[in-house]
Amino acid sequence: MNMQRFLFVLISVLTGWSASAQITQWRGPDRDGIFTETGLLKEWPEAGPQQVLEVEKIGVGWSSPIWVDGMIYVTGMIDTLDHLTAINPDGSIKWQVPYGRSWNKSFPDTRSTPVVEADRIYVQSGTGQVSCINKEDGSTIWEVDVDKNYQGEYHVWGNSETVLICDDKVIVSPGGHETSVVALNKMTGEEVWKTKSLGGPRAYASAAIYEWNGFRYVLAVIGTHLLAIVPETGEIAWSYSYFNPEKWKWQDNGLIWTNTPVFKDNNIFLTMGYDYPAVMLEMDSTGTSVAEKFVDHTFDNHHHGVILHDGCLYGSNWFDNKRGRWVCMKWDTGEIKYVAEWDTKGAMVMADGLLYAYNERGNVGLVEPDPDGFKVISEFKIKKGAGPHWAHPFIADGKLFLRHGDVLMVYDIKAK
Repeated sequence: MNMQRFLFVLISVLTGWSASAQITQWRGPDRDGIFTETGLLKEWPEAGPQQVLEVEKIGVGWSSPIWVDGMIYVTGMIDTLDHLTAINPDGSIKWQVPYGRSWNKSFPDTRSTPVVEADRIYVQSGTGQVSCINKEDGSTIWEVDVDKNYQGEYHVWGNSETVLICDDKVIVSPGGHETSVVALNKMTGEEVWKTKSLGGPRAYASAAIYEWNGFRYVLAVIGTHLLAIVPETGEIAWSYSYFNPEKWKWQDNGLIWTNTPVFKDNNIFLTMGYDYPAVMLEMDSTGTSVAEKFVDHTFDNHHHGVILHDGCLYGSNWFDNKRGRWVCMKWDTGEIKYVAEWDTKGAMVMADGLLYAYNERGNVGLVEPDPDGFKVISEFKIKKGAGPHWAHPFIADGKLFLRHGDVLMVYDIKAK
């Protein structure tokens, strides 16, 4: 074994990191809303796909449930604490543990989705406590009060970020004047690095790993900036100031920015609702700067995520906090292919060539990704649970996982 290979193996053993380690997380393997399931139904029965499970008392929240190795994991607020619940295949609760104080002001319900790697689950409370929890019994392996330790600065609704696992690190974005983004050792919780501060508060978006042409960055968001961070060192390779106070009337310290950036090759798309301009960025060949490729005033997605498929972006836009339409935009040019009505705005994911839309009036639709029009193939309505329909769907094991408030619902969508 040569020295380079020996060092790689040694570092992997010491850090607990493996290039093949599978991570299960919010909005799919790459956080782009695209799930890898195949062999799914191409249309549903009139009443919707068969419901195979319903679980109550998971706590209130808008986070997504996830499925790993036959178990379901979901977060929710019970009283004043965020809880993580492990659910057996028959719907019984294996364990339920608190992991930090919920956000205690406007819209406190849990928003952070669990991230699972090997025998560990990573969660973050509404007030920024990051915990590593044993998957088998719910015991705490380590916990770090990130927002307190790094003097994070809140926007109006606290913390909604789902942590990112990158190699041997947990990436968290507290914002504030001490730092913008922090990396913790995923096995111990110890600080690996912290970036310099760009001054903005916490946003509500979650980071992602961006790779192109030999460059590999963590794309992280604070209330004012997009940051491209070298994951080994915490160096900010470049940043983009998205916040323009002349265009933003809601608060004076940063944007209500919830969407993880969408990217392909050297293009990165930012969108955040509220009639605020969406922007397509283009990274230069040196990986040290970005420039605006085009600005769009139609596809202002609120907090529901957008899907890139076959050269088009699909998702909903914002008319006001209760209304929105469904949009298709050409990725390369920004040309709007359609703006369509379907009740109101909502979350969207994709699997096996079809879009799954869950709108804010509780309707779930199976949609054909066609730039010629918004074509709903089948739909049904969620009638259980309470509060806003804001949780993003999750797809795994031939099933569609949805949550509304404190109720989890699972549907069989496997083609027979």
